Amino acid sequence: MEDKTHPPVPPLPEGVIALVPMRNVVLFPHVLVPISVGRAKSIAAVQYAQQSGAQLGIVLQKDAQVDDPGREALCDVGTLAKLVHHELASSELRHVLCQGVLRFRIKELVEGYPFMAARVERIEEPAVVSTQAEALGLQLRERAVEILSLLPGVPAELAHALQATRSPSHLADIVASLLDSEIVEKQMLLETLGTEERLQKVLDTLSRRIEVLRLSQEIGERTKEQLDDRQRKFLLREQLKTIQKELGENGESDADIAQLEELVAKAGMPSEVEAQVRKELGRLRHMSDASGEYSMLRTYLEWMTELPWATPAETVIDLNVARQILETDHFGLERIKQRIVEFLAVRKLNPLGRAPILCFVGPPGVGKTSLGQSIARALDKPFVRVSLGGVHDEAEIRGHRRTYIGAMPGNIVQSLRKAGARDCVMMLDEVDKLTASAHGDPSAALLEVLDPEQNSTFRDNYLGVPFDLSRVVFIATANVIDQVPPPVRDRMEVIELPGYTQEEKLQIAQRHLLRRQRELNGLREDQCEITPEALTLIVASYTREAGVRQLEREIGRVMRHAAMQVAEGSTTLVRVRAADLDTILGPEKYEHEVALRVGMPGVATGLAWTPVGGDILFIEVTRVTGTGRLILTGQLGDVMKESAQAALTLVKSRAADLGISASLFDGVDVHVHVPAGAIPKDGPSAGVAMFTALASLFTDRVVRHDVAMTGEISLRGLVLPVGGIKEKVLAAQRAGLGTVLLPARNEKDLRDVPESIRATMKFVWLHTVDDAMLAALGEAGSRLRRPGFELV
Repeated sequence: MEDKTHPPVPPLPEGVIALVPMRNVVLFPHVLVPISVGRAKSIAAVQYAQQSGAQLGIVLQKDAQVDDPGREALCDVGTLAKLVHHELASSELRHVLCQGVLRFRIKELVEGYPFMAARVERIEEPAVVSTQAEALGLQLRERAVEILSLLPGVPAELAHALQATRSPSHLADIVASLLDSEIVEKQMLLETLGTEERLQKVLDTLSRRIEVLRLSQEIGERTKEQLDDRQRKFLLREQLKTIQKELGENGESDADIAQLEELVAKAGMPSEVEAQVRKELGRLRHMSDASGEYSMLRTYLEWMTELPWATPAETVIDLNVARQILETDHFGLERIKQRIVEFLAVRKLNPLGRAPILCFVGPPGVGKTSLGQSIARALDKPFVRVSLGGVHDEAEIRGHRRTYIGAMPGNIVQSLRKAGARDCVMMLDEVDKLTASAHGDPSAALLEVLDPEQNSTFRDNYLGVPFDLSRVVFIATANVIDQVPPPVRDRMEVIELPGYTQEEKLQIAQRHLLRRQRELNGLREDQCEITPEALTLIVASYTREAGVRQLEREIGRVMRHAAMQVAEGSTTLVRVRAADLDTILGPEKYEHEVALRVGMPGVATGLAWTPVGGDILFIEVTRVTGTGRLILTGQLGDVMKESAQAALTLVKSRAADLGISASLFDGVDVHVHVPAGAIPKDGPSAGVAMFTALASLFTDRVVRHDVAMTGEISLRGLVLPVGGIKEKVLAAQRAGLGTVLLPARNEKDLRDVPESIRATMKFVWLHTVDDAMLAALGEAGSRLRRPGFELV
């Protein structure tokens, strides 16, 4: 390849040389070094030296990223070099073999040349060598030969060349060029002009490298005997760590340990816990960071330092603000709000006392979780939620032991770290959905968490030390309290949240749901309006639930319909009327059950309780020719089957009083059916309805169409109390029924029913089935009237 040379340059003045700045090469006098140049000015300087036979100045630039360095970017001291060989690699790259001659110091740069030129001062080596320099030179020569013996693949000629070098100054420069030191350290040796000082620095650096190489060999020989095939992968890490330790250098692990020590000091742990943590920290300090236990122990220490150990500061509780928050967030639920305010009042007067653990029980969508969030806002504390639905492993509560791979603390401790405070509000959601398995019973693990006498020393298996949970405000939620194990239930104060009435749903929709759905769908209040009539129709005919979740979904559908019209630009205000709902939501999903009732004997309306609120159900009875069997259908449970048998027996025993001929029971099968056959049903509260339906069939009288009933019966004809009175009454009101027959012993439970419902419905208190017959079958049963009966 042809070298494109620049036009000839006149000889440089005396004391001016051509400079070649180098990015990462330091050339020492008397040393032969190959270099590559690619910058235009550097190539021009090489060509000038080749044409004129002049010497080049090789100097290190301070910042390797600078392409066109100025005077401030160059080191002060460089080396004059003789061009030994020049090879053209490409049009933009030259390979040059240079031999250092002597040092120089840059005075100033000289302009006007196609290459970098500078006026320099030559630094001559002293002609007289001191005795100390000769002694240092002898020692340096011995140490240099020694390090060559430790390095593999070193040619023997290099050792002979070092032995042949007599000048201590030359020897120092040659050895300095052979060291694998940093480029800055080599430049420092080049700038050390005193022979004795330079010899001493080179000797010190060389001695340190010899010790490192010797230790490396010892480490390699020692670890090679101990490491198996898997551990051999970590050989280089072990060598590096040992070398850093011998050199007194702090690696990353030392910095991590120092940081952990600082975090432990700031965590505010109890003294016994801090002693245990510092013990584990000492183990970590002497452990190899390549071992599997190192990462496990480090993770454990990080967990310990991130938990809120410190005693929380006391906060002032304003009961008026708490009431305002509860009223803003929730409509209705007056008794529940009052109980929450009482709870907060006790916390205010006795912050360190053992407050009861509240358990909100009610159907889905009635606001159990949002009540917990409101309590957290009133207390001004962080709120965390622990979902217990489907948890079947005890370790989910107590954590795993650290001996297991991938071990972690339980959900309680994890939530505390997330909250960052030891006095947070922690909601244990769906506590009735815990299930036992082969991995233990998580509900049993909750006993220590929820017991105020024990949770101050709660032990998570992963932490291995006690943690104080006594300042945590625990709030549990459940749909069915009967599914919560009795020991867990005993540790909580149960607060029932029944379903909402239609009036309450309307208020909730107007105050909360409409605004929230407008915001979620990007609408403003002046862009979508739902009339009160339309909202009432949505509540009555498009939803049937105890809560308001489905109601909010239906409102969301209406809002999305409006958002589509506004986004298309077809209108700026969408006013939704009741007549528009058929187009938007489709036909009405629910009808009043009164419309479904057939005016024929053998049909009675019962009231049932379900986990999602109250509901009505029909008891249908008929008779066919047979052998006297009792046929039960509709997926009835054992208790409900027994109620049907008891009702039939009671009807037969009272046949004379009811005016039923005994021959009517001969040669017939009685079939009792409860519709919605795909849904399992059980419980004793349908006894009165079954008796009434059977009596209606055999007396051929029709049950009043606006009457619903509930209650358990005995073979003596007594009506026994049942549960879920409020939910059942609300279900009757939703179905458009005007009269409800209830056991007399449940009269006290009527206080839970809203006053607006009590004012619009009639209630009949049943002492015996005779009272039910009179109220359900009308005046034809007047001969069964008993003293004290009244229609309320």
